[in-house]
Amino acid sequence: MLEEPKPSRPAYFWWLLANALALCFAIVSWAVCLHVFGHPEIPRNYEILRKLKRLPELQRYTVLDVPDGNALAPKELYRKYFGGAPDQIARVNTLLMRNYLTNFDRPLLLTYIEGEYEVVEVKRLSKVDFLSPGFVVRARAMVKPDDFTAAAPYPVVIEYVFPTANADAPEAFNAGDLMVVKKSPNCAAVVHVGKTTADDEPALLLTVIPIAYGPYQIGDGKSFAIEPPKELRPGAGFPMFKAR
Repeated sequence: MLEEPKPSRPAYFWWLLANALALCFAIVSWAVCLHVFGHPEIPRNYEILRKLKRLPELQRYTVLDVPDGNALAPKELYRKYFGGAPDQIARVNTLLMRNYLTNFDRPLLLTYIEGEYEVVEVKRLSKVDFLSPGFVVRARAMVKPDDFTAAAPYPVVIEYVFPTANADAPEAFNAGDLMVVKKSPNCAAVVHVGKTTADDEPALLLTVIPIAYGPYQIGDGKSFAIEPPKELRPGAGFPMFKAR
């Protein structure tokens, strides 16, 4: 007895299957693009954007048009950041870096530092660092306990990053110098939060980068230009002084 041939699938079945696969591909592509362009702080995404020549361009703000943010002194910075749990700090660092790379379009968590900081050491930046050319100054907060007492070291350490092509600029900073940082004109924004040790005690470690560009004045007669870096290396990580 001859068997009846199995019925073939109707043509519209393959049409529906092809359209379903195309729709799935479109949704996945859309989701991937949103993730890559929306999260440039992830090193892999940043490298994809670099290859596509679609890197976010840092805006050249001036003191007059920087995004509005809180300005905090060392004691306030310590209270805000030091007690955070590791997962909270990781989340904060993700948002801080995303905001920096996207010109603070959503100025969430934008914090400028203020206060007096004693220079500890200076390091020139290279192509293995977060940005170059430029240099970074590591400094310790100095705080007066009251109006009648001299300033003393406080458990807040900063890495103040200067994006500049001026090769002589690092020579203007020496160990023991006092840096006075104010929201205006410095506009030094916190881009990373960590912890370190200072005088064998736990201390807050903040990486800050000025986002108001132009001349940086040192004293009465010296200055150098700081400009927005063209490319960054999120994969280089922090802190800038690695051996800590």
